[in-house]
Amino acid sequence: MTDSTPDAALRPATFTTRSPASGEPLAEHPVDGPEEVARAVDRARRVQAGWAALPAARRRDHLLRWKRALASDLDAVARTVAAETGKPAGDAALEVVLTLEHLGWAARNADRVLRRRRVRTGLFTVHQRASLVHRPLGVVGVIGPWNYPCYTPMGSVGYALAAGNAVVLKPSELTPGTGVLLAGLFDAAVPAHAGLLTTVTGAAATGDALARAGVDKLAFTGSPRTARKVMAVCAETLTPFLAECGGKDAVIVTADADLDAAAEGIVWGALSNAGQTCAGVERVYAVREVHADLCERVVRRAGALRPGADGDAAYGPMTLPGQTRTVERHVSQAVSSGARALLGGPESVRAPYVAPVVLADVPEDAAALTEETFGPVVAVNAVADVDEAVARANDSRYALGAAVFCRNRRAGAAIAARLRAGAVSVNSVLGFAAVPALPFGGSGDSGFGRIHGAEGLRAFTAVQSTTVQRFAPPVALTSFEVPAATRERAVRLARSLHLRH
Repeated sequence: MTDSTPDAALRPATFTTRSPASGEPLAEHPVDGPEEVARAVDRARRVQAGWAALPAARRRDHLLRWKRALASDLDAVARTVAAETGKPAGDAALEVVLTLEHLGWAARNADRVLRRRRVRTGLFTVHQRASLVHRPLGVVGVIGPWNYPCYTPMGSVGYALAAGNAVVLKPSELTPGTGVLLAGLFDAAVPAHAGLLTTVTGAAATGDALARAGVDKLAFTGSPRTARKVMAVCAETLTPFLAECGGKDAVIVTADADLDAAAEGIVWGALSNAGQTCAGVERVYAVREVHADLCERVVRRAGALRPGADGDAAYGPMTLPGQTRTVERHVSQAVSSGARALLGGPESVRAPYVAPVVLADVPEDAAALTEETFGPVVAVNAVADVDEAVARANDSRYALGAAVFCRNRRAGAAIAARLRAGAVSVNSVLGFAAVPALPFGGSGDSGFGRIHGAEGLRAFTAVQSTTVQRFAPPVALTSFEVPAATRERAVRLARSLHLRH
């Protein structure tokens, strides 16, 4: 069917994806417009009715069959991820493994988390039996990112499917092949419910069409600026919205920390995936007495790494070409405003690659400390004590992830509790990302809502509360036939009880 909207004649039929490293074409994908998106949502809604009617154990078995298919084709999925993002093959494979961990957890725990459960009633409702159940929403739209095109959207896709929904996925226009592959593997593994996961491809206009297509919830990963635009569209129909919008994650290093472990964690958190990680390390606050020692260890480790397209490279190119300009601006402004470049500098940006950059003494109002850099750059600043470190870490528009390195684990956990971040790791970085039972999400410009864990399953459901009257109450207070004197005695009794308790 041809798109009959006024802009259809102007819209190209396909678009080409290209290797971020070489610029060579990878594949052609259709540009799906409003009609194609609407058909995908309608088909998903029809298939979802049968999926939701299945016993929870059957849905679990189907999802585990899909998981096994993904595991069987791990190499093919990882190759697609690597080709579209430019990340090393090993990093792409690890991304798929983490995806499998989360999908398996969601499949196995959905029934336990979402099944009907009894709740206690009060003194005046003892004649009622009360319960609640989490019901599927219907069709969930997912707009995925390009930096982790398998792992990140599957934090919504897998959990939404486990909760009984259908999903229409709009992957990034930079990485559509990964999304197409995921849906194809689902259809092959679970043919009786083919179409339950559908992928639509295109750029911003396709995402806009998905937001307007009548989905029952939209889960979005991307920049705060784009999230506000998509959320405004959802607001027109009061479509629930979940947003994960990146971060400016901080690491706190105390005076008694294991500096080798801290340096190793900081370098990996800042440079892996070319720094293109929403919960990656971008700011470090080390107490002054260990700052110089920590910086030396960070520089030594980071200096041994290099980007590239060969098998020995630590990380690949910038996936989004324009991101190199942001990285260069942040580094240049920081240095011109007094920061010390301990490793690299503006000259490290050689598109499509950015060599490791380590900065120190960066002004707190510099863009390198206030805006998301999303590149292989880390700022390591000295602070007087832990209190100052906590204050500076919390002084950000973002509040997604964080880490604390402290030899005393109990003290480290106490510091973590003082941070605004939605997820914190002590003596590691991004430890929470590999634990499927832990919810993930932030606040402020990092967005709102949670994926992963029990909260991630519940995020894709609607709660229904039910009461069933077990017997007629001694005094029917919800009746016009109750004498006024009886009602007054009940009120006096309630007042007496609440005064005592």
